[in-house]
Amino acid sequence: MSDNRKRFFKNGLMLTAVGLAMRSVGMVFNSYITKTIGAEGIGVYTLIMTVYAFAVTFATSGINLTVTRLVAAALGEGKEGSVRRILRHAVVYSLIFSLTATAVLFLLAPYFGTHVLSDTRTVLPLRILSFSLVPLALSSVFSGYFVGVKRVSRNATVQVLGQAFRIGATLITLARFAAYGVEQATVALSICAVLTELIVLAVGLAQLLYDKRKYKKGGTAHFSSITSMALPLALSAYIRSALLTLEHILIPKRLRDGGETLADSLSQYGILHGMALPLLLYPMSPLSSFSGLLVPEFAEGMARGEVARMRRIATEALETTLSYATVVAVLLSIFSEELGYVFYDSYGAGHYVALMSVVVPIMYLDHVADAMLKGIGEHVYSMWVNISDSILSIVLVWFLIPALGISGYALVIVIMEAFNFILSALRLYKRIRFRINLFTSFLLPLASATAAALICRRLFIFNGANATALSLILKLVFSVCAFFVIFLPINTLIKCRRAKKLS
Repeated sequence: MSDNRKRFFKNGLMLTAVGLAMRSVGMVFNSYITKTIGAEGIGVYTLIMTVYAFAVTFATSGINLTVTRLVAAALGEGKEGSVRRILRHAVVYSLIFSLTATAVLFLLAPYFGTHVLSDTRTVLPLRILSFSLVPLALSSVFSGYFVGVKRVSRNATVQVLGQAFRIGATLITLARFAAYGVEQATVALSICAVLTELIVLAVGLAQLLYDKRKYKKGGTAHFSSITSMALPLALSAYIRSALLTLEHILIPKRLRDGGETLADSLSQYGILHGMALPLLLYPMSPLSSFSGLLVPEFAEGMARGEVARMRRIATEALETTLSYATVVAVLLSIFSEELGYVFYDSYGAGHYVALMSVVVPIMYLDHVADAMLKGIGEHVYSMWVNISDSILSIVLVWFLIPALGISGYALVIVIMEAFNFILSALRLYKRIRFRINLFTSFLLPLASATAAALICRRLFIFNGANATALSLILKLVFSVCAFFVIFLPINTLIKCRRAKKLS
């Protein structure tokens, strides 16, 4: 195994371990938040996050990916002297956009809360959250740098400390604030978010100042190198985020147009978007870790013209992703009801997990394909795919939700994930010419995982609403072990026969 390959897997495994640990803690933590403030509270807070997400998009304006690609390309071309200048220009760029975003969100929070979200309880949380935008944008610069130089342990340290602080601060404040109502609970969550971003900034800055000493001053990077790459990314993100914000604002509104009350519409929205979707995305942590490393890997490969190597990496990445996602989808579907009760005491959350588990392989594949497209400089294409995705989503939300209720939104997610992946995969295939063996990476894992999960269901009692976390974990562990017992011998036999044919 080459040094680059060893380093890639070492960094990926480190990020995976940290990511899984953090997401596991985060899932338990989110379960606590949901049980503390209720489905309506989660719905209100999710609405607040839609406006805040657009402010974050403007504050960062494509800087994270820009720094990653510019730093990786500079190192790939042997221009180490440019790293310091890239960072300096990136910080100036981030301050310009984040200070503007802070002022706009703070001053216009009453308008957003009253006229956009139609809920005055969101005004104060939005104003509080505005103070997190500058530290968040600067942290994005530092994070992009550490991914670009492939020193991911720095990012992992920042993430762990930030998560630990956020959890501690929330546990101290949330229960006390939640007793006074939904608005006070969201205020507490917003204050904790701001304090967390300040801690993350302080730790990230200290690590950056220590790390960048190894690079000499000088280089030829100009401010225009930042803007020429970041602004197209930013434009894409602005449009995409604005459309997403509009889409999520429309969901409760169209539910009310279909006959739901305000409280019921927010509760249903909170169950699907605040409970079910996090369960679907939780197992994606390992893929997020490795796909994030694919961006600098492909950026370096493009700079060096290593097309064959990128084709091999793309094929391995997509086949592994499809196999993993297929197993995850089966387990989520079969154990969906118990998952809903264990994490949220909610039958509805489990119902939507089962309903949308079919989209998990497509969702995970799209995530990995998108990372590779960014690495080879196809961010403009991705921009138009994401924009068209959002426009079509809004159209479908408008027509389907009044007729089908919140299930209409679940259907929109399935349709649009498939649409996005097909367009991304076609573009990636055109550039990289990857190959996927559908039998060994999809059909065999599907059959093996289904058999393993069904054996588990026959051997162990289905607990439903009485499920405990321990019983669920033991069933999932048994199912995974049974999967490998079924899958590995068959897969090994197929590989041996294929090797004999080639020889």
